[in-house]
Amino acid sequence: MNKGKKNINLILGLILAGIAIIPALVGIFWTPYSTEAMDVSLKLSAPDMRHLLGCDNYGRDILSRLMAGSKITLIIGIGTVFFGCSIGTMVGALTGYYGGLIDNVLMRVNDVLFSFPSILLAMVFVSLTGAGNLQLVIALGIAFIPSYARVVRAEFIRNKNMDYVMAARLAGASNLRIIFVHILPNTIKVLVSSILIGFNNAVLAEAGLSFLGIGVKPPEASLGSMLSDAQTYLFSRPSMVVYPGVALILMILGIALISKEIK
Repeated sequence: MNKGKKNINLILGLILAGIAIIPALVGIFWTPYSTEAMDVSLKLSAPDMRHLLGCDNYGRDILSRLMAGSKITLIIGIGTVFFGCSIGTMVGALTGYYGGLIDNVLMRVNDVLFSFPSILLAMVFVSLTGAGNLQLVIALGIAFIPSYARVVRAEFIRNKNMDYVMAARLAGASNLRIIFVHILPNTIKVLVSSILIGFNNAVLAEAGLSFLGIGVKPPEASLGSMLSDAQTYLFSRPSMVVYPGVALILMILGIALISKEIK
């Protein structure tokens, strides 16, 4: 029964995530119209056969911007997780395996970063370096390093004195080999779940920063900037809010269901 429910949740998560992510992947290569082309005559026009989701307040095709916006949000989410997880894993592995002074120094720095809300750290970084996709990835990645470092450190502390590690030491394996070949693969299951949760947090953070106007630079589309543009027309054209909002919800809910079932 539990296994069947787990499979259903996993399948549902894959379907929901796919509905949001597949258009984003297609948007990397093709969109029906230019995402930045404006046509005043099409301002706030309703859906028709040419523009399936209608046009926004600048006469831009909403479907095209939704595909491109999902793509940007997806890329920033993946980039943030890759940056934060790569550095966080190294920090967690070193501190968890060696302990001592390395652990004390790196984890105190980690604690300082962890004491600030990630979105606040990202806002400070972006305000200093300027808005942009790369700056956003670096800012959010730095903010997410502490969470990955804590997860990996805990797993290394748990594993480093186990029998298989002791056997590797007796066989003459170097510390680096033990870290990367023996212990790190045993942290993957826990780390994958953390990566998926981190991806959702990155997507939400990007949407929030872009909504505030300090994330993705206009006129480039992202789900957050589309929500920001649509807020003025919440009552006169609510569908402008619904489309990016639903895409964001489907992406996050789908990934959340997947992460829950692979723990």
